[in-house]
Formats: sequence, C-alpha cells, structure tokens
Amino acid sequence: MIAEHLLHPTRKGLYCPPGDFYIDPVSPVERALVTHGHADHARSGHHHVWATRQTLDIMALRYGEDFCKVPHEMPLRERYAVNGVGVEFWPAGHILGSAQILVSYQGTRVLVSGDYKRRHDPTCMPFEFVPTPEPVDVFITEATFALPVFRHTDDHEQITNLLNSVSQFPDRTHLVGVYALGKAQRVIGLLRQAGYSETIYIHGALKTLCDYYVSQGVELGSLQPATLENGKKADFAGKIVLGPPSAFTDKWSRRFANPLICFASGWMQIRQRAKQRGVELPLILSDHCDWDELLDTIAQLQPREVWVTHGRDDALVHWCGLNQIRAKPLNLVGYEDQNQ
Repeated sequence: MIAEHLLHPTRKGLYCPPGDFYIDPVSPVERALVTHGHADHARSGHHHVWATRQTLDIMALRYGEDFCKVPHEMPLRERYAVNGVGVEFWPAGHILGSAQILVSYQGTRVLVSGDYKRRHDPTCMPFEFVPTPEPVDVFITEATFALPVFRHTDDHEQITNLLNSVSQFPDRTHLVGVYALGKAQRVIGLLRQAGYSETIYIHGALKTLCDYYVSQGVELGSLQPATLENGKKADFAGKIVLGPPSAFTDKWSRRFANPLICFASGWMQIRQRAKQRGVELPLILSDHCDWDELLDTIAQLQPREVWVTHGRDDALVHWCGLNQIRAKPLNLVGYEDQNQ
C-alpha cells in the first residue's frame, strides 16, 4: 500500500481510510486519535477518542466529562488495532500525556509526530524513538520552529536569567506569562530544579492543570493563588507570579508591586515579538524542537519520506531535498503556533 492511501490530509485533519479514523481532527468525527491535550489538537465533540490516559483526563478537565461519547485509553508502546489498522502511541516529550502515533497497515508504516520536543522536561516523559524493523515509510513532523534562526539556548540559562533578575530587582514582582497546559508546569519544574524553593504564585486559570500535574506525581512545590484579598501590593515584591498572557493586558497585572513583565516562549527569540508584547525579560523556553533538533530527529529516523505539517514547512522541505530525502508540505489548517 502506498502511504497516501494509508494517511492523507483532509479538511477535518489527517484521515486514515482503511481504519476510518482521523488524527487530531479539527472538527467532530466518528473516530479520533489524539496526540495531546492542547486545544488545537484535542477538540470536543468526537464520538470515539483514542488517547493516552493523561490526555483523556486533560480533555475532561478542559471540556467536561462528556467531551466525547466513548473514550479509549491507549497505553504507551503497545500495538492495538483500530478497525483493523495497527496503531501505537509513543512518548513525544511535548507535554504531560503527549504521544507520537505509529500507524501500520499491510506493510506500510507512517509515524505521526504530533507536537514534540527533544529537551529534558521535569514535568513529562521524554521523547522516544519508535523502534521499527526498518525505517518508517513516512515521518509526518510538525515544523513550528523550522527555520535556521530558531536555535534555542539552554533552558537552565533562561531560568538563571529569571532568578538573577529576581535577585537584582527585589522591589519588583516578576510576572511570567505562561500558557496553562505544559508551559506553566515546566517553568515551575525548572525553577525547582534550579533550587528555587520559595512559594510561586499563580493566576487562577493555572490552578486546575497544576493540581492535575501534582496528582500525576509531578513535583511543583509550594503554589499559592496570586490574590490580594488578604494583603497589599508590596507583599509580592521580589516574588515570582505566573499567569496566562491574556491576564497581563487587564487590571489583574496592575495589582502587583512595580511588575517586571516576562514571557516564556520559543517566540521570544524574535526580539520584535517581545517588544510588541511589552516584555522586559524574554525567556526563550519552547515546548517544540528547534531547527537543529528537527534535523537531528529526521537524520536519526532515516524515513523514506517526510511530510511536514503546521509551521515553517518550506525551509524543512528544502533541507530534505538538499539531503536527498523526499519531502512535501501537507498544508493542514486549524493548528496554531503562536502559543508555544
């Protein structure tokens, strides 16, 4: 079977005709395989959903227990059949519960990366290479940061910059913009690994998912709500407060002592983006592979062909061509890259 007959793009997402299922569909379908819990990949309204236990839990927390009709828990590293098509879920290292999906049928193997990263993350399982008897026929990879300009610096260097700033400006509250799922918990985890043991204050929008991470055995240390009900602005001087970026544009951010605005994202490597957001301390922390990590992954996998999904597909397709690897963009729509 040729790979295009096993998986191909449609308006609803990647579709597998032999198994009659979609991977990360953007609208409700009968059968959905979901790589992870971010809202642009995990949507409600499907009938059947196959995902890891943690991704199912996260979907229930975000959409309610009735996010789908029939949930199916997929253990990692085990082969299952969905309508006669083999599927395996393997750790992707993106966020808690994230997975790559290997689809196999009649001797053809296609590996769908979902969103993934190769760096150490204290809050989720690391990326794993999927063992196969031969290289996969197709590797479908994301390309969020697939430009040579994106070579992210060491994570611990970024956390050190934050802690140094806290020490340098003890009269200011460091407000760190983070997204609620994955980035918030990772920043907290990296702070703890760096030896920061003080209470970290969080916006209410982060509490539910932080609590869930703790329930899964992720150590986040002392967290408290970032409220002023029983105190005053000066109480947060010299403290670290985490909140969603949207909260920094309303009155919530003005309740703190001389706030110093930080933002944790791979996009902070672009100075103009930091300037546009009024960020004083950009923290280059990405939950995706940078350019070199994408190339390294393809080189190690040695797939016969690479298909590139959302992101900067042109540069990656061009690099594959220069290295005698067949490649093409899939031009899937509905997947956001601004929040990473």
